[in-house]
Amino acid sequence: MLVFDQKSLINPFSKIIALYALLISTGCNSLTQTNSNNNPSIGGGEKPTNSASNQNLPVVVATTSVLCDLTKQIAATTVDLKCLIQAGQDPHTYQPTSGDRKSIETAKLIFYAGYDFDPSLAKLVKSSNNPAPKIAVHEVAVPQPLYGEGDEHKHEHQAEKTEGKTPDPHVWHNAQNGIRMIATIRDNLTQISPNNETNYHNNAQQITNELQQIDTWIKSEIQTIPAQQRNLVTTHDALGYYTNAYGLNFEGALSGLSTEQQPTAARVGELVKEIKSTKVPTIFAEVTVNPKLIKTVAKEAKVQLSNREIFADGLGEPNSEGDTYQKMLVANTQTIVEGLGGKYTPFVKKP
Repeated sequence: MLVFDQKSLINPFSKIIALYALLISTGCNSLTQTNSNNNPSIGGGEKPTNSASNQNLPVVVATTSVLCDLTKQIAATTVDLKCLIQAGQDPHTYQPTSGDRKSIETAKLIFYAGYDFDPSLAKLVKSSNNPAPKIAVHEVAVPQPLYGEGDEHKHEHQAEKTEGKTPDPHVWHNAQNGIRMIATIRDNLTQISPNNETNYHNNAQQITNELQQIDTWIKSEIQTIPAQQRNLVTTHDALGYYTNAYGLNFEGALSGLSTEQQPTAARVGELVKEIKSTKVPTIFAEVTVNPKLIKTVAKEAKVQLSNREIFADGLGEPNSEGDTYQKMLVANTQTIVEGLGGKYTPFVKKP
């Protein structure tokens, strides 16, 4: 355990923390990543529409961009899909709208994340009088989550220790968990639209096959990073499932499992020292979190800040390199491999 003189840390960073808090409260949801290195062959970039032709279809609500994309890929045009949190928005801090309430009240099926990932919407879903099935997809698909200390900076990503810890909701960063989420979504769609069971099964199987390929590809990509450089530092603690599944060491983050947690001046100084001691070559910002404070950490620690941001809390906006679930996994892997000194080879989907 590292021990520091907090008085020596507070003065240099107190103004930075105040600025960071202001930025978090006003602008973190507006940041998105776009990149010309798109691969439209990965995943299905088609987005849901709400045209008049959807009026006779069952309404399905998906609270997050990941759930929305997976539901769209499985259901295609057989449902009227309402996506509440748009790509590029932060589920941790999202506040429901009157339109969200209306969608929840009229839905025939509701998919929300669970594990306190989308807390405001989850509360709204649970309190609704709508008798429609309300599926916490992350909890159903991954009933034994990793755990982190939600109010502390040092997290232990392991399922064995649960007392006093918070379930990590970012389950989709492990492609195998994504496959489990697909099965959960497929089965519940079949319950409300049994006539489409064959279509749902076939679509889900296609996505599953692709994710199996991506899972294998990620493992091989991470192996190209020199062993002593497989250390990850990010803005908040969102990639525990990724590091646990693919052989990286999670060295630290500015804040915990939620972006609502604001780092203290002591935490900033401690992270700088951790980076120096582990000789991390590159640290990473995230798409939905303002990068100013992590830039300061990089400067103080004298390491590089990747010019590519990680899709940590959802997908990228339309036409970005992370606008589907599959493309997001590939884009994040490229960011990490290139940033940590590995040899990146583009993913090629096999028939």
